[in-house]
Amino acid sequence: MYIPHTDAERESMLAAIGKKELSELFEAIPADYRFPDLNLQPGLSEPEAAALLDELAQANLSLDRAVCFTGAGAYNHYIPAAVDALVSQSNFFTAYTPYQPEISQGTLQGVFEFQSLIARLTGMDTANASHYDGATACAEAGIMAYHHFRGKRKRIITSPGLHPHYRAVMETYLNDFDGMTVETPELESLSDAAPQPLSELIDQDTALVVVQYPDFFGQIHDFTALAEEVHQQGALLCICVNPTALGLLKTPGEMGADIVTGEGQPLGIPLSFGGPYLGLFAARKELVRKISGRIVGETVDNRGQRGYVLTLTAREQHIRREKATSNICSNQGLNALTAAVYLSLLGKDGLKTVARQCYDKTHYAAKKLGKLKGFKVLNPGPFFHEFVLVCPESPSILNEHLLEHEILGGYDLSEDFPALGNAMLIAVTETISKEDIDSLCEILTEGSGHHGSH
Repeated sequence: MYIPHTDAERESMLAAIGKKELSELFEAIPADYRFPDLNLQPGLSEPEAAALLDELAQANLSLDRAVCFTGAGAYNHYIPAAVDALVSQSNFFTAYTPYQPEISQGTLQGVFEFQSLIARLTGMDTANASHYDGATACAEAGIMAYHHFRGKRKRIITSPGLHPHYRAVMETYLNDFDGMTVETPELESLSDAAPQPLSELIDQDTALVVVQYPDFFGQIHDFTALAEEVHQQGALLCICVNPTALGLLKTPGEMGADIVTGEGQPLGIPLSFGGPYLGLFAARKELVRKISGRIVGETVDNRGQRGYVLTLTAREQHIRREKATSNICSNQGLNALTAAVYLSLLGKDGLKTVARQCYDKTHYAAKKLGKLKGFKVLNPGPFFHEFVLVCPESPSILNEHLLEHEILGGYDLSEDFPALGNAMLIAVTETISKEDIDSLCEILTEGSGHHGSH
């Protein structure tokens, strides 16, 4: 370890605090625990260390080699090479929030462009500079609804079609927070995730209703009628979106959503073992002052040139707990920039093409898998990116068999939704070929037959 201080500097610092030796600084720690023997391996040379790290990396199944049918909120999309080349430029790397606009115009403009793209994609009036991930964005929607009604409405209703992890994070944030409750109806079948059963639960004490579009099971519902029912009761509607699907589907804004949240990972961000990701958050203009996190606005400087600033919120709102709508202080700046670059490179038509490929390939996979003996697709209506496949035996056993063939199978639903039986969630993106789907069918047939004969 390299410490830059000279002996003379150390002595003068020790003298200033009235100590003779460095070891006296550790007197508060019990002697037995002060300098334990560390059982460390001897040091390695650089080529040895590189070889060891390479060996460890080889043990991971990389998606360059494997085919991935796992989605459930994180998707393996193709990322154009230009995305990484642009966001890796050193002038984009920034340490903290751009509070000083005079030295932060580049960062501020990047965020402004991101907000504009997200507002257009979702059909909403305004978007913020992002949150940690899709789950925290949903929780922030709950906090925003709480503040909007000044704590007078205590119920938040979430659809059983909302990602179970998102719901768990909302419950952690909001259950028992000033008497708030997060309620979710039981899921017995996929139709329980439709809008209708939810509308029966809304009352005058409901602050927010949260639905997902497409939902966790890939189902596509139109929430226009639900939005009207939510508004009749005076509550707010939050639609949690998959941004890729919005390249093809009606926007939440057109359906009457008040808040839109979502996971921005599909927009050019690698899977990276689950993070860091990007929380999307957009809302109607009337709610703009209650939006958590930061918003960048466009203005003109003293020379009449276009400039960008953090807007509509005081700095205290981010750093003083009692004044904050939320205490999220750091937005996902680099990931937001990545999403903005990805969206601008693809453009409207490119995003539509990606979404169309995902839709078509998912339906091809469902048609093929649904014909296999002992397998059944549960989704009754149209779906996007994923669908529920009931298997003749435990999904975990089938997934082990698929892994031997370098295929990552579907997400096992049996723990989160036991009522669905031996079900897995199969995800298909544009990176999956027809051959990949055909080979999945073959291996599943062989796997279920092989294990069934034991």
